[in-house]
Amino acid sequence: MRISELSRRSGVPVATIKYYLREDLLPKGEAVSTTQADYSEAHLHRLRLVRALVEVAEVPLARIRAVLAALDDPGLDLHTVLGTAIFAMSPAPEDRPGDPDWDRAADQTAELLAELAWRITPGSPARAQLTQALAAMQALGRPATPEMLRGYAAAAHQAARLDVACIDPEAPREEALLYAVSLSALMEQSLGALRRLAQEDVSAARFGAAAPGAQGREPGTEPR
Repeated sequence: MRISELSRRSGVPVATIKYYLREDLLPKGEAVSTTQADYSEAHLHRLRLVRALVEVAEVPLARIRAVLAALDDPGLDLHTVLGTAIFAMSPAPEDRPGDPDWDRAADQTAELLAELAWRITPGSPARAQLTQALAAMQALGRPATPEMLRGYAAAAHQAARLDVACIDPEAPREEALLYAVSLSALMEQSLGALRRLAQEDVSAARFGAAAPGAQGREPGTEPR
């Protein structure tokens, strides 16, 4: 197919496709003349993946190259390829050695993960992100309790089981990675939205006007 057809089928503008070609995010097409090239279904699949990484997951181009390199390495298993993509989607915050809140939060993170016995890469960005969040809660004077963290961990693990169950290990790796990237980025938004909706429901039951002895108004309405 010509680049115009590749653009039509992928929904990516021709100018953007040419940019991806220049940045080596998309393989060159097969030259048919000095000014034209043919592109295959493989180009279409790769373009859809790059578009998902850029537009859905908002991964910088430099990290997308690392994801594509892992994808194209036949010596890596699917777990490593998916992990490379997930790491690229969530860069780790910088450590704050000497900060008492950070040090306590790092210890709390380590204790929780040891208790859960999850198989976690030591340099996982999510580990540092959890430490950052726990440090911020400590700084606010409202540290997370072990019971709270265990509850959130159980809910997160159940969500992760649903995520991984949706990935077909027999599918082409590019297709599996595209699905995993989209699922991780979009379902994380969905999970946050569902949590806020659930908070509203639970708060209404406990603190709302219908609760025993409670008085209130609908969220978002003006007081009388």
